[in-house]
Amino acid sequence: MKQPVRIALAEGIGTMILVVGGPGTAILATGGFFPKGGVGVLGVALAFGLALLCAAYAIGSISGCHINPAVTLGLWAIKKTETKDVPFYLGGQIIGGLVGAGIIYEIAQSSAVKFSAKVSGFASNGYGVHSPGGFKIGAAILVEVVFTAIFIFIIASTSRKSMPAGFTGITVGLTLTLIHLITIPVDNTSVNPARSLATAVFQGGWALRQLWVFILFPIVGGLLGALVWRALVPAEDA
Repeated sequence: MKQPVRIALAEGIGTMILVVGGPGTAILATGGFFPKGGVGVLGVALAFGLALLCAAYAIGSISGCHINPAVTLGLWAIKKTETKDVPFYLGGQIIGGLVGAGIIYEIAQSSAVKFSAKVSGFASNGYGVHSPGGFKIGAAILVEVVFTAIFIFIIASTSRKSMPAGFTGITVGLTLTLIHLITIPVDNTSVNPARSLATAVFQGGWALRQLWVFILFPIVGGLLGALVWRALVPAEDA
């Protein structure tokens, strides 16, 4: 199997794991299925971090486990990802995310509890009346730019030459957990356009109309974080 195909397949599997683990927990282990709240914000944040950690050790040696277009484009901007591979990363991430969301959708539909992705929101990202805390669009934009920048800055830093091997998965998994703990109340936390697209497609209404925020601004943040990292880190340690 050629390397670009391996990258696309690995990224698809990894993104599926992330969506099944993160939004899957938010959908199946909270809310309508658990009227008393289920695992809550802490549980969902941990689920995202653990899903990323699992994916990192599963496919990291194949593709680097980006499983996020903002990561791919940020690392591309600082020449850690080759231009020719970018479409395979993005394609795998989008398809994998949709497959993961489809799996969760089918599971949710099979419950004796009445379920509607449109009514529940399907763990989609949103602002205004669709923000868990009622935050406006400006807060969602700021959150996505700042916290995606932090995320990509840390990913780029843990991939530098002086970083001890084997610790990247733990570091980025814990970082994603922290980001979710802070930002779930604002917009359900994106920092990942593939994750946002996957759930929005199945929600099918307001989530698709607001999706542009969760595609554009994580990418802006990813590029910003990568470029700040490049400005700070000596070339010999890149």
